[in-house]
Formats: sequence, C-alpha cells, structure tokens
Amino acid sequence: MQRRNIRRLGYLSCALIGCAIAWGIYAMAKPVDEVVLTLGEPYEQVRKQSRSTLPPVEPGAFWAGYINRPAKFRFTDSRYQFVTPAAKFLTVGYDERGNVLSVTLSPQVETLPLDQAVAVMLELQDQLRRHGWHPIRARRFPPIDSTPAMIESIRRGDDPQTFWQAAGKYQVALDIRRFIHENRPKDERYLITLQLSGPPLMEDHLDDN
Repeated sequence: MQRRNIRRLGYLSCALIGCAIAWGIYAMAKPVDEVVLTLGEPYEQVRKQSRSTLPPVEPGAFWAGYINRPAKFRFTDSRYQFVTPAAKFLTVGYDERGNVLSVTLSPQVETLPLDQAVAVMLELQDQLRRHGWHPIRARRFPPIDSTPAMIESIRRGDDPQTFWQAAGKYQVALDIRRFIHENRPKDERYLITLQLSGPPLMEDHLDDN
C-alpha cells in the first residue's frame, strides 16, 4: 500500500512538472498583445488588425479606447514607423467619426529605475531619428540623453520633455519624470510618457533651435 502511494505521488509530481513546462512553453510562444495603427485610420479597423483589449468604439463621440492588458504599440506609417516596448497604460483617441486622432502611452509595464528608463528613452529617440523624425525647439527642449547634467535634471524633478515631428504630418512628445509612491516615498522609480498626434502641430520657433 505504501509503495503504491509513493508511486502515485511520483506520477502526480511528474504530471505537475509536465504541466508547468507546457504552460511555460505556451506563455513564451503566445504572441504579445500589440496595438497597430496609423493616425486617421478607423478605430474599429485598428481593433481588427491589433491583438489587444481595446473596447468597441463609442459612436458619435470624441473618446478614447483603453487597454486593460499590456501591449506594444506599433506605428505603421510606411516612412515614419516605430514600435514601443509593452505598455500597461495605452489609450487610442478618436473623433466623432470614429477615426484615430492620437495615442498616449507609458511604454513600460511598471515604473523603472532611472538607468532603465533613460535606456528606453534613448532607444525610442534613436528609432525616431532613423525613420526621419527631427527634434523641434531643441534649445529649450533638447532630446533626452545620458549626460550627468540631464540625469541630475531628471532626478531633481525637472520632468524634461522633448518634441519630435515628421514632415509636418505627425508629432511625438516624450517626457520622463519621477514617480513617487505614497507608501514608498524614497523608492526612486521613473515613468515615461509618449504622446503621438497629428495637426495642428507645435511651431518650431527658430530661437528654440
């Protein structure tokens, strides 16, 4: 009897281990959620071509769809495309005709240590440069970098911003700021925000370049 129980426990342990391995393989193979769009597309078309939890359109209303499961964002303009890391917060704004106007997201699933947050910002800016975007008002709002002066500016709460445009068609605003949790005020974590929009765009003042 005892041997039979030991054998059963062995079978059960093997089955549990097998299930855990199978679930791990499934989780790794499962496609990551992704919101895929270009500005001006119908919001419902975006829902169909994306793997995401974006809700149905609210007919006849200026509104925004919010995801409730982390998703990457892929901007699919043929010339000015870019992709972000997975975001826990992402909204897609649309007009009363149901066409996409804007996207706002934090390209992270949790607040990040400063070095990791800066690394994400640098990679996003590098994508923009490589795909034809250019910074505007760069004297007043320079691109984020990893210099000691910029790191100190972020740490002391200056909340630096940088603005990028593409051929008068699109604008991206990026900022990085410290996130202070009410229960952990000394925990140094940071949050990035990316906002994508179309015209009207900010004017690129000459005295800011």
